[in-house]
Formats: sequence, structure tokens, C-alpha cells
Amino acid sequence: MPDCLRISIYPDNTGEDYVRTKKILMALVTFALLPLGAYGQEEDDKTYVYATYFHCDVTAQDEADAIVKDTWAPIYNTAVKDGTIKDWGWMAHHTGGKWRRLQYYTAPSIDALLDGQDKIGEKIDAAGGDADDRFGKICNSHVDYIWEYVAGSGLDERGNAGMSVYHVCDMAREETVDEMVEKMYAPVYDKFVADGKITSWGWLTHVVGGKYRRLSTMTAVDFKTLIKARGEIFEEMDKRLAGNEFSDICPSHSDYLWEIQH
Repeated sequence: MPDCLRISIYPDNTGEDYVRTKKILMALVTFALLPLGAYGQEEDDKTYVYATYFHCDVTAQDEADAIVKDTWAPIYNTAVKDGTIKDWGWMAHHTGGKWRRLQYYTAPSIDALLDGQDKIGEKIDAAGGDADDRFGKICNSHVDYIWEYVAGSGLDERGNAGMSVYHVCDMAREETVDEMVEKMYAPVYDKFVADGKITSWGWLTHVVGGKYRRLSTMTAVDFKTLIKARGEIFEEMDKRLAGNEFSDICPSHSDYLWEIQH
């Protein structure tokens, strides 16, 4: 897909506020990177994503990972099993901007996302303690987005390395880009998945959040494989005349590489 994106700035919340009210939002995608259905979803098979992007102390961020693994992961895993949410994930920064950690969870509707936030938040509050306070000090601000997953290969299987490309687009014409993805670019990505060059890909649209309007994601077995495949995909895209129109509609972007920890 044309390399057109830009980072968005959305008002940050303090670490203390996060500990009190947003503990459920411990960063997804995904490379984006979400276990979602193929493009052309039916109305009763939608997936929405609540993603939280954290700014963290780089000298202590590994400790934050341990808190997520030991304290919060069991709660999220239980929420998946009992149907409160569809899935969740935690990713660590490898290359890109200032976001250091990404957490997401998914649900079939906006209402389900918000209900899940309340239910899981209560359980995290109950489990709380020093771990919550410590996490808030390490990752003391964040940016929230709600995305709708509208196209992709599905992510029941995904690689360990992910790339997220965050696009700033012309809101009056961004639906044209969605049509390009489904009709022109999806077959290219699907072929790369079928050939084993990438593990998964996805296309998400903005619902709530900052300036990013579209999110493209891709995963592979490792970062070298991911970067190589990305270059080959761009070569294919350059052969398509729609590439120039895509760049015109979405003229700026920001790239991130994520290590998918969960």
C-alpha cells in the first residue's frame, strides 16, 4: 500500500488518571494485529478495537511488560473466555515514534467495547495494589483510539513482528481509499499471505481518537522478513495507477514496528 501516513496528536491523560479510570486500556495492532475477520464484513460480524498507545520511561518499560504479563493478562484472558471481549493484545515498540507500548482489546460493537472497559476495569481495580501504581509511574501518559476493522486476512495466525502505518487523510474522500484497499490492494496482500511472505494484514478506519483516519497493519515471522515483504508489496502497488490517488487523499503518515508480546 502506498507509504502515506502521519502521526496524530491526541490529548494525553496522566498516569494517575489512567490508573484510576483506564487500567483496562493497557495498549494492539496492530501492527495492528488483531484477530479479525476478512474484508467485506457482514453487519453481524463487525470488530471494533479499543487501542491505547503509551508513552513510557524507556529505562523501566520492561517492568511494565512484566506487570501486564503477571497481573493484567489473566484478567484479560478470562474476559475473552467468558465473552466479555473478543481478544486483546500487548505490543512493544521496536522502531518508530514516541509511543512505547500498545494495548488493545476487541469487541463486536462500540457498546460491547465500553461494557468491557467497565467490567475489566473493576477487576483490575480489585487486583490493584503496588503494581498498578508502578505501571502508572512508568507509563504516565497515553493516547486512545477506537478503530473499526474493515478489511484484512484475519489474524487467527499472525507473526511475531508487526508494522502499523497510521494515515492522515482527507475526510471528504477517505472512503475512496477504502474502496481501493478492498478492490485493488487486498488481492496483492492476500497473495503475499498465501505465499507465506507475510502472516497477516489489516485495514482499520477511525471511529474515535486523534488525527489518524486510517490504519494499515501487517505481520510476519520476523522484522527482516516483514521489511523485505513491505518493499515487494510497494513495488506491486507502484504498478497500479491508483497509488497516486491514494497519496493525494492520504498525504502523510507515521510508521511503527511492534514486537507482538501477546
